[in-house]
Amino acid sequence: MEIKKSAIIGLGAIGAVYGSALFRRYGKDFSVIADGKRAQKIKTDGVRLNGERFDPEVISPDKTTLPLDLIILCVKNYSLAQAIEDIRPFVTDKTLILPLLNGVTASEELQKAFPDNQVFYGLCVYVDAVRSDSGVINQSLGIIRFGNLDNTKVAPEVQAVQTYLEKAGLVVEVCPDMQLALWNKWMLNVGCNQVSAVSAAPYAKMTIEPNMVLLHEAMLEVVALAKASGIALSEADALLYEERLRTFSPDGKTSMLQDVEAKRKTEVEYFSGTVIRLGKKFKVPTPVNHVLYYLLKAKEQMY
Repeated sequence: MEIKKSAIIGLGAIGAVYGSALFRRYGKDFSVIADGKRAQKIKTDGVRLNGERFDPEVISPDKTTLPLDLIILCVKNYSLAQAIEDIRPFVTDKTLILPLLNGVTASEELQKAFPDNQVFYGLCVYVDAVRSDSGVINQSLGIIRFGNLDNTKVAPEVQAVQTYLEKAGLVVEVCPDMQLALWNKWMLNVGCNQVSAVSAAPYAKMTIEPNMVLLHEAMLEVVALAKASGIALSEADALLYEERLRTFSPDGKTSMLQDVEAKRKTEVEYFSGTVIRLGKKFKVPTPVNHVLYYLLKAKEQMY
């Protein structure tokens, strides 16, 4: 199979990075799904990445019903329900759907909304994009990891998407076990994103002892939940992330810290909120995430 028409919804930090690569490779065969003020802003101001402007075609749910071969979602989890309605006019029974959201719940929600479609499991790691009012600054494209739950045998549609993304210069890995890959990334989000948002620490300051202790303990609660769920996540995986954290761009910031600084809503419900809910389900104590959850909810309510 061949992918000819694609679109992305969500032009935050990650969306701008991947949207730029796809636009520069595929031109008018690539679009951005947006409506209302969002659509008008993109049409008027374009999108800026590393100081350079690009102007992708904007398609609006209420004005366009262009069928798409591939839709990539880069929205925040709390915007997923609206994004599902926004992409619905562009989905046919052949449309492939690739979510690149944080957390471990997006693919299931999308599959419920589009039961007849191929919905992949996806995530991105090591992207150091920082969003500001003047655009997005980014040095590393990171890695897109995606596929079906089990990719020991790569399906034709997975191969088609991998080829399409790689032709745009993106680094893609099809993981044999996508559930493990999702939980691995989610563990990092639960630890690094939340601790950075509470402590206001860029990556250079995340490695001080108090932050590392808190980060490690938050991630170990995810490891305990994984064990209760039959997922092969371990403390060794947490330690590996802690070592890699020391190689991140010193001035870089997690997406959650950027949200707190900009006084935007955070994804706390999908990080510690989900940890707490699963902890109750499996009777696994989650005291560190309990504290992080209420500290972050307090920050949100203060602004």
